Amino acid sequence: MNINLNQIVSVSEANQNFSRVARMADKSGEIYIFKNNKPKYKLIDIESDTSIEMSDSEKIDFVAARILKKYRRAFEELAK
Repeated sequence: MNINLNQIVSVSEANQNFSRVARMADKSGEIYIFKNNKPKYKLIDIESDTSIEMSDSEKIDFVAARILKKYRRAFEELAK
């Protein structure tokens, strides 16, 4: 397994700075989280990862959930 050193974080760093680690995954596509100096977890950007296959309805559900989350306040106002 070849891992880019810029894609490695420790478990404690991932725990304390998850939003930063998530941004790293957004940028590079994946981040490896090491525990006791060994790769233990892999954080991936699910949209850019080709190893995860989703059906069309799953993709629609994924995008719909993101839109609902982003515009929740607007939808709540419209529902009044």
